[in-house]
Amino acid sequence: MNDTALAVGLCLASAVAYAAGAVAQERLARAGAARSAGALLGSGVWWWSAGLNASAALLHAAALRYGPLTLVQPLGALTLVAAVPMGARRAGRRVAAAEWRGTLATVAGLGLLLLPASGPAPDDTLTLAEALAVSGATTAVILLLTAVRDPGAGLRHATASGLASATASALTQTVAVAGGRGGSLLSVRVAVVALLVVVFAVGGMLLSQRAYRGGGLGAPLAVVNLANPLAAAAIGAVLLGERLQGGPAGLLLAGAGALVAARGVVLLTRAPLASPGAPAPPLVPAAAGELAVPAGRVPA
Repeated sequence: MNDTALAVGLCLASAVAYAAGAVAQERLARAGAARSAGALLGSGVWWWSAGLNASAALLHAAALRYGPLTLVQPLGALTLVAAVPMGARRAGRRVAAAEWRGTLATVAGLGLLLLPASGPAPDDTLTLAEALAVSGATTAVILLLTAVRDPGAGLRHATASGLASATASALTQTVAVAGGRGGSLLSVRVAVVALLVVVFAVGGMLLSQRAYRGGGLGAPLAVVNLANPLAAAAIGAVLLGERLQGGPAGLLLAGAGALVAARGVVLLTRAPLASPGAPAPPLVPAAAGELAVPAGRVPA
C-alpha cells in the first residue's frame, strides 16, 4: 500500500470516529447537559464523545505522517457525510432526500479535490518560531471570533473550532514527521509543539461543543469542515511548501471539486438533523460501544 492510499484509509477511519463524537456532543448540547464545564465533566456521555475524538485525532495524526495537509484536511469533510445518517438514526427518522444529495455532492467534490492534492508524503516541518507564530495568530483570531455573544455566535464558534483543529493538524504533522525521521521526540521543539497540539485539539473540541449548543449539528459541523481545510491549506502552502499537482489543470480540477463539495455542504446544512424547535429527549448513559440514546428508546 502506498503512502497516499494509507493516508486516505486512516482519514476515513478518523472521519467516522469524529462523526460519532460530534453526534454525541450535539445531543448533549440539545439536552441542556453542556451548560458548564462541571456539567460536561460529570457526564459519562461527554467522556465517551471525548474518547471518540481522541481516537479520531490519533488516526488523523497517523494520516498526517503519510499524506500532506492539502490531502488530509479536505477528507475531514467526510465527518459531515458520516454524521448525517448517524444523527438521523439517533433521532429516529430517515435520511432526507436533500441530505443524500448533499452527501453525494460532497463525496464527488472531494474526489475531484483529491486528484491534484495527492502529492508525496510530507517532508518539510514547521520550525519552532513558525509553530509559535501560527499558534499566536490562531489564538488571536479565535479570541476575536468568540469575544461577542449574539445569535451568530454559534457559527463563529464553529469557525474558531475549525481554525483550532487546522492548527493542531499542522503542528501534529511536525511532530509526526520529525519523529518518523528518527529524530528525538524529547527535543525542545518537538516537546513545545506537542504541548501546543494538545491545547488546540482540546480547544477545538470545546469550541465545537459551544457551537452545537445553539446551532444544531448540520450548520456548525459544516462550517468546521470548511474552515479546517482552508486554514490548513494556507499553512501548508505558505510555510510547508505544499502545492497542488498538475499545474493549471490541477488548479481548475481542485476549484471545480471545491465548488461541488461546497454545494454538498450547503445542502447538508439546510437539512438539519432534528426538527427546528423540537425539544431534545433526555440522554441516558451509553454502554461501551454505543452512543447515548433518548430515554425510553431502544437502540436498533
